[in-house]
Amino acid sequence: MIKRVVLIISFTLISILTLYSETFKFSYDSNDRYRILSRVDEWVYVNKEFSHRADILNKITVEITGTEDGSGIIDSVFQTSERTSGSDGVYQWATEYESRFKRDEFGRYDIAPEYFMPVVRDVPVFPDRDLQPGDSWSWKGEEVHDFRKNFGIRDAYHIPIYVNYMYLGKGDYNGREYDKISVKYNIFFRPSSPPPGAEIYPSLIAGSSDQLVYWDSGAGRPYAYEENFEFLFELSTGDSVEYRGLSDAYIIDSPEMDKDAVAEGIQRRIEAEGVRDADVSVSDEGVMITLSNIQFAPDSSVLMPEEKAKLKQIADILCEYRQRDILVEGHTALAGSAEGRKLLSEQRAGAVADYLLLKGCREPEQIIMRGAGAEKPVAGNDTEAGMRKNRRVEITILEN
Repeated sequence: MIKRVVLIISFTLISILTLYSETFKFSYDSNDRYRILSRVDEWVYVNKEFSHRADILNKITVEITGTEDGSGIIDSVFQTSERTSGSDGVYQWATEYESRFKRDEFGRYDIAPEYFMPVVRDVPVFPDRDLQPGDSWSWKGEEVHDFRKNFGIRDAYHIPIYVNYMYLGKGDYNGREYDKISVKYNIFFRPSSPPPGAEIYPSLIAGSSDQLVYWDSGAGRPYAYEENFEFLFELSTGDSVEYRGLSDAYIIDSPEMDKDAVAEGIQRRIEAEGVRDADVSVSDEGVMITLSNIQFAPDSSVLMPEEKAKLKQIADILCEYRQRDILVEGHTALAGSAEGRKLLSEQRAGAVADYLLLKGCREPEQIIMRGAGAEKPVAGNDTEAGMRKNRRVEITILEN
């Protein structure tokens, strides 16, 4: 009788495990588009002493431009922005990368080595078999970094990794059920030779990444992940740099925007409300509102009172398109030094962005600001009228 009960329990457990077995494969639909929002909270130590804390926002647009033998052909744009850690203000645009690659149904990449993004590749990768909670597997991957600014290394820097996975079963993320997958890897990499042309370079890279991936079986792709990481770079100079932090990411649906209709609607509002020195146009990035001859206190980023009234009208309009991110870009006339113009344009873009944030028309992660100095004139700088047009701020409601 005891043996019979044990057999019944064994068969029941087998049935339960079989019920929860899953086959994980990436799936791709041509012309599918979506966005990924990634946030990084990072502590930086130089020679074991705390240096600073970084708050990094990554916005990634993904478009499946075609399929081939179960693989997806993917075009992506990676935009990185930063702000002072602990600040509630807007993010400043830092770098933008474009990337094109193929990824198969198991998650393996086919990508040219010169691309800097994505950073982590061949993660996750799945075996060609059913998986039950508790099943584990391993696969090789790589991290790829842009060390041009930090170390003067001109080419994408590739670091091999060996990744350990475990299927954890079902779990909740923001009220929805997903498959949870543990992703862990350690790095201990000593380059065999210095990169060409580099004066300073990593002589040893060590660290670890502990991730939890939430897999969307209906869409055939990860929906979100959470990560705890720690990496140490020992440099050829004898110095060390250590990065510790937390990151997360999740997918945002990206329905197509009817840019012409949005532009027409905004133009009607601007005309009806008598907003001065404001023009609306359609650009590759979205719908742009150009505020010409925007007035600041001389040689500063302090908005004049009359400009705040104008921006209040613009903020009310932007609130109608709250689901879209916005880019605020400052421009100056050709006066002073290039460095001074760039800094002033950034400060003025920041002043406008902070005002819009204050009015509640966007969350901080929905506003990016950048300064272009005098690099994008729309008129000549040889007349006062032309300089007034060049002293402008452009607010773009972004397509993605």
